[in-house]
Amino acid sequence: MPEGDTLHRAAAALQPLVGERLEVESPHPRARALRVAEQLDGRVLESVEALGKNLVLRFEGGVVLRSHLRMSGSWRLAPRGATRAGRPWLLLRGAALEGVLWGGPVLELHTRALARLGPDILASPPELEPILARLRAAPGERLLGETLQDQTLVCGIGNMWMAEVLWQLRLSPWLRLAQLSEQERRATLETAAALMGAAVARGREPRPRVHRAAGRPCPRCGTPIRAHGQGEANRTAYWCPGCQGGEPPAAPAPAARRSGSKSASSAGASPRSARATSSPQASPSTFPWPE
Repeated sequence: MPEGDTLHRAAAALQPLVGERLEVESPHPRARALRVAEQLDGRVLESVEALGKNLVLRFEGGVVLRSHLRMSGSWRLAPRGATRAGRPWLLLRGAALEGVLWGGPVLELHTRALARLGPDILASPPELEPILARLRAAPGERLLGETLQDQTLVCGIGNMWMAEVLWQLRLSPWLRLAQLSEQERRATLETAAALMGAAVARGREPRPRVHRAAGRPCPRCGTPIRAHGQGEANRTAYWCPGCQGGEPPAAPAPAARRSGSKSASSAGASPRSARATSSPQASPSTFPWPE
């Protein structure tokens, strides 16, 4: 899924269209059914900004468009009339350039969904204090990896950046929030802001070290990377058990076998087992990592 840095790059790419009166079209039939293009056609684009995983385009007359890319959508800037294969969801045509939306199924002429979001990790400067306050208020038993992807707490971090940030800091995604110090929470947010900000500035993401690398040796210690579903959404967490530590909580024993077995609390990962014990945390000064 495109994460916050992808949307911030898209917002930067579409800036040349700001101030132009646009011709707007929905070639894709599913997008045409949303009847968005006719509300935007002929209006001046006043601003484009990213908020978390959302792109917000504001047009004259107070008309606003929210775009969410879901799993595989993308925004591109191209010369007007460029040859393309397939039918984009939306075309924003200026005098010389056009913005092209591919596969972005969420197009809304309102921003009500944004009211539920936490602060953007890529805000400039990052609003760390409000995010830290939300983390303090969150249940202490929540898993760190799952929590970082909760867009109501901090928006913009997805599965890839969660894995890479925690690997950089040698923190396990299986840690509970209550097991983290305030310093560790702050370092996690600072690291995410630094890495994602570097990806925006460079115009691309770095090569992942652990994300989607299950079974490959850790670039730091050589231990095979592991992968396991996490949280109610069952998003796959990637981590190195050698230098990050941590194991998925054990499944409860069947009812017929619980007699005489270990307690449920001892079956899960303990605070000690959820941490690596051999290496100190990495310093944020090492960012971005080399490719």
